[in-house]
Amino acid sequence: MSALVWALPATPLAGGGLLLTAWLSGGRRADRWAPFAAVTVAAVTLAVAVWGAVTGPAARFALFDGLPAGLVVDGLSAVMVVTVAAVTLAVLVYAAGELAADEARSRFFGLMLVFAGAMMVTVTATDLALLLMGWEVMGAMSYALIGFWWQDRQRVASADLAFLTTRAGDLGLYLAAGCALAGTGSLSLDGLADADGPWRDVVAAGVVAAALGKSAQLPFSFWLSRAMAGPSPVSALLHSATMVAAGAYLLLRLQPLLAATGWAATLVAWAGALTALLLGAVALAQRDLKQLLAASTCAQIGFMILAAGTGTVPGGTAHLVAHAAVKSLLFLGAGAWLAALGTKDLAELHGAARRYRLVGVTAGIGGLALAGIPPLSLWVTKDVVLTSALDDSAALYAVGLAAALLSAGYAARALIAVWRPEDTSTRVDTERLGTRHVSTLERLPLPVLAAAAAVLGILGLPPVADPWRRLLGADADHGPGPVESLVSGALAVLVFGLVLLAGRHPFRLGARWTTPARDWLHLERAAELLVARPVLALARALARFDDRVIDGGVRAAAGAGRLLATLATRRVEIRVDGAVTAVGGGARRLGALARRPQTGQVHTYYAQAAVLLLVLVLLVLVVR
Repeated sequence: MSALVWALPATPLAGGGLLLTAWLSGGRRADRWAPFAAVTVAAVTLAVAVWGAVTGPAARFALFDGLPAGLVVDGLSAVMVVTVAAVTLAVLVYAAGELAADEARSRFFGLMLVFAGAMMVTVTATDLALLLMGWEVMGAMSYALIGFWWQDRQRVASADLAFLTTRAGDLGLYLAAGCALAGTGSLSLDGLADADGPWRDVVAAGVVAAALGKSAQLPFSFWLSRAMAGPSPVSALLHSATMVAAGAYLLLRLQPLLAATGWAATLVAWAGALTALLLGAVALAQRDLKQLLAASTCAQIGFMILAAGTGTVPGGTAHLVAHAAVKSLLFLGAGAWLAALGTKDLAELHGAARRYRLVGVTAGIGGLALAGIPPLSLWVTKDVVLTSALDDSAALYAVGLAAALLSAGYAARALIAVWRPEDTSTRVDTERLGTRHVSTLERLPLPVLAAAAAVLGILGLPPVADPWRRLLGADADHGPGPVESLVSGALAVLVFGLVLLAGRHPFRLGARWTTPARDWLHLERAAELLVARPVLALARALARFDDRVIDGGVRAAAGAGRLLATLATRRVEIRVDGAVTAVGGGARRLGALARRPQTGQVHTYYAQAAVLLLVLVLLVLVVR
């Protein structure tokens, strides 16, 4: 069965690698068959993921001087591999219909498959070393995908900022790995909670920093706004089941470590609750549909982080799965409108849902689910998380409930914009030239995702909740009671209805409130000042050092070699060559002299012999 668990990441990684190789070869022909190949690979990956979830394969081996490592499909990772594979397939089918033939499709689909493969490694790794490998490749692929249109310097700058922000958090995972090795002698995830006290606290701190950074929680949330610079399919995959969900997965997986420290669980719970509340307010103030959805992703991930902090692994995982369906659906809908109408401005999207009815209806289901309207999925999963928060702290519950009501507000605002009748003030093509067409492949995954967004709430309902907990290997905990569910559902409907009734101008709170929220609480400015500028300045300084010192030394050595060669050519070589010429000339002259006595006459040879004998006699006499 070990071959099956290896096939999970290997299938998308190999497929993506082949597509990238084809792109590097410069073949336009690869762009034609890349969508079909990528969708086929994604479908095979989904089949392998389902098979692995049923059979639970594992592979164990030694890594780094005998340290135990491996890949395993257990309860939580089984849920994750199926979710990642299913959303990847849906997004790639959509992308096959949206991307034009001249947009380097082999590069795009190759990066997307490698991205998905890295996420598979992350969720199946049993140790920090393999997890870090998947974590790092996933971050690199996200950078390449956000800056996919590299000719646009602004998009590349957005990719730079997103990458630097997540990398700042990722340093915590390196710290955690080092301290885990020092505290336990191993990198195994299961043994982190058993580390010695001081080491355990540092490991927990590093894990929390890395997870909050990857999942765009406070104070790292703003990078998700910059991630909108990438193509719409990238946003759909990144915001739903892969990179942003990786931090939530890590905290849910390591919930025993959080609980063992005594402080980390509380910190994580409040970080999630405050992110859900404050980023909900940010979403409410946005004028751009993709920015609204990005802020709502931070807020909804906050509920998963809250669940990890309060120990509700089943509720947090159910919310993760349901949110993956909801958010991928909404981002694909937003991408379809952007491609067709050339705009994502809420004020310019009036009538978009009416013009493209299938996209409008399916996105409407996703929007209602995001709002927490009964009986759709997120209504149930949010209540499971909020009930656990109430058991932990009444204040935590109050913040979480307020965040849930904000989600009804921003979801209603998005739906008002796209379902309002089109008027004369509505403009299209404000961002790019629209196609006025939504292809069959773009529409194909939307009904499937809408169905999942509607029904996945059953994971939190009593008939399914117990088997769900057993699958995840979590302790039993009580879910929301009927009264709690009715109250939260009624409040969500009330807020949603009030926003609908408010009509076109639902928010008249003044620029003093809306400007900071619209600007993502000015977090980006702070990060740019504290992280981006110093890092980029250091990078530029290192580049200058490389150019002037290291590369300059190499150039100086080469120049010195050329100078010595020139000198040798001009002086030394002339003298040496002259000496060789002189020796040769002397040898020729001696040869000419040696030929003169060779006359062929015997008496001449006798005379020469006599002279030579006389010379020898004289020499003997002189020496004696």
